[in-house]
Amino acid sequence: MVIQLWLFYPTLAVLLVIQFIVWNPIQAFTITSISKLQLTRKPFHVSNLSNNNNNDSNDPPESPSPPALGIDISVDPRLYKVRLPRAPGIEWGTDLSFTFVYVRDLDPAGPAATTLSGLVQKGHQLCEITPVSMNGNVYTPIPLIGTSFDTVMNTFATLDKNVFEVDMVFFRGTQKELKALCSSSSSTKNSNKDTISITVIQRNKTTNEMENLRTITTTPGANLRQVLTDHGINVYQSVTRWTNCKGKQLCGTCIVNVTEGGIYTNRKSMDESSTLRENQDTYRLSCVTFVYGDVTIETFPPVKPTQWTR
Repeated sequence: MVIQLWLFYPTLAVLLVIQFIVWNPIQAFTITSISKLQLTRKPFHVSNLSNNNNNDSNDPPESPSPPALGIDISVDPRLYKVRLPRAPGIEWGTDLSFTFVYVRDLDPAGPAATTLSGLVQKGHQLCEITPVSMNGNVYTPIPLIGTSFDTVMNTFATLDKNVFEVDMVFFRGTQKELKALCSSSSSTKNSNKDTISITVIQRNKTTNEMENLRTITTTPGANLRQVLTDHGINVYQSVTRWTNCKGKQLCGTCIVNVTEGGIYTNRKSMDESSTLRENQDTYRLSCVTFVYGDVTIETFPPVKPTQWTR
C-alpha cells in the first residue's frame, strides 16, 4: 500500500504540471487570437456594387469611399428615403419566391414606427440601404431590389460595428408595381435605356470552344434563365436539360459565367453561394439572377469535378 501511494503522488504531480503547461498556452492563444481579430476588423465596404466603381476587388479600403449615387428617388413619388438605426424595428417578409423583401410588420416601440410619423408602412418594398458610420461617413449604397431574403438579412448582419445608422430607400407599392418601375424608369444604374443587352457566348460543353455569339435585347430586371430559355439557349450541361426544376432553385444546374457586367445583377444569396462554392465568383445560377444592365455571359462554363450538381 505504501509503495502504491509512493507511485501515485509523483504521477499526479506530473499530470498537473503537464496540464498547466499545455492548457494555459492554448487558453492564452485563444484569447489573444480573438483580440487580434477584433482589433484588425476592417470597415464595411461594397465597392463591387458601387454605381460608379468598376473595381472587382473584394478588399475593402482603409476608410469609407465617397458615396455613390444610388437610387434617384425623384424619378417616382412612390420612392422615398429614410435614415434609421441599424436595428430599425422592422419585421421583414417575402412571398414564396423569397425575393423582393418588404415590410411585413413594425414594432410599435421601434424607431421606424415612433420617429417617422407613419412614413414607413406595412407592405412597402425595400429597394436599397446605405450604411452610415458613427462619425457621419456614408458608404456605398447596396442595391436590394429583387434580392433574396437571405441576402438582405446577411447584409444587415454583416454591417461593420462602426455603422450606427442606415439610409433606406423604400417603394410604396406592390412587387408587381416595383418591377414595372424598374423596367421603365431610370432609377437604377444603366437604366437610362429602355432596354438592356445580354451577350451570350455559347461554348461547346466538351471542348469549351466558342460555338456561337448572340446578343439578346430585353428589359431591365429580367430573369436571366427565363430570357435565355425563351430564346432557345440551353443552360443545362447534362440530362438536367430535361429533368431540371424549371427555375425553382432546387436542382442547382443552370450554371452560367457572368464574365462582364456582374455589378448589374442582383447579389448572390447564401444558398446560391453555397451551391457554387467550389467555382469562381462570377459563376451564377441563372434561375435566380436578375439583370439590370448590359452583361456578357458564357454557357457551359467548366465546373470543378467535385461539383455535386454535375
